[in-house]
Amino acid sequence: MASLAPASFGAALSAARDASGAQHYPQGTLYVVATPIGNLADITLRALHVLQLVDAVACEDTRHTQSLLRAYGIDRPNAQLLAVHQHNEAEAAQAVVARLAQGERIAYVSDAGTPGVSDPGARLVAAVRGAGQRVLPLPGASSVTTLVGAAGLVAAGDESSAFVFAGFLPTKAGERDAAVQALAQERRAVVLLEAPHRIEAVARALATLGERRITVGRELTKQFEEIATIAAAELPGWFAAGRDRTRGEFALVLHPVAAAADDGAEGERVLRLLLAELPLKTAVRLAAEISGAPRNALYDAALRIRNDDGNQEDKSGA
Repeated sequence: MASLAPASFGAALSAARDASGAQHYPQGTLYVVATPIGNLADITLRALHVLQLVDAVACEDTRHTQSLLRAYGIDRPNAQLLAVHQHNEAEAAQAVVARLAQGERIAYVSDAGTPGVSDPGARLVAAVRGAGQRVLPLPGASSVTTLVGAAGLVAAGDESSAFVFAGFLPTKAGERDAAVQALAQERRAVVLLEAPHRIEAVARALATLGERRITVGRELTKQFEEIATIAAAELPGWFAAGRDRTRGEFALVLHPVAAAADDGAEGERVLRLLLAELPLKTAVRLAAEISGAPRNALYDAALRIRNDDGNQEDKSGA
């Protein structure tokens, strides 16, 4: 966490009450609150307001959360912090459900970022919903969207903004290698997370993807944040080039597969064959699936082909 004195947030706490206080915050509700992934200033005003308002805060690590709250100038007794982590989530969820049934407001935070995204929280939310009680999310920081926004993901056609969140790769070498080979078949962008003690092994596994681009985000939003985009084959060398590059928390984006230079020509060849037998939209959809060429480009080509064919018929009949 960035080091900021509690007094720095005095104005923010006041602004949080002014900006968010008029909204209705129902009792008997679980508030799922995103917290900063590094820089404390990335907290939202609504999150600050809710963390002051609720009757208790359920959290992945009570000591970590107590330090976070005190950094913002929010003072809560330890009895109001409930441990809900990956080892006790199912059991602890029932205690939260019971308190919600009594009309309490409870916030849930993980150690950093958005709960339930490679962090505890999903089982708690499922249990609360299963009991018929309300869950309200408070959006905020996430290493996933933070790195996607900085990666400049560009692909052909309809795939340009699509990405898959894969989280952490398997820890065992054989399973990890198999997972990477499966990722090689995924044309869309893929977001991964990794811990420092495994990052070099993951880099070696990803290096088998050759020239496919990867954006590495290290210590995102923190003082020594580092973001780089390189070919997958260069990953091990990039980490070896600096002593500090294997320190911190990591997010990685495997960029989408670049369209092959001949995708357009192959796509149009397939399209012409299909147009002879099928309606235009069906021919375009199938040609895109078969060739990998972008659907929008194939649709424009189909209109041109139909128009050219029509002009030829007019000339032959003249």
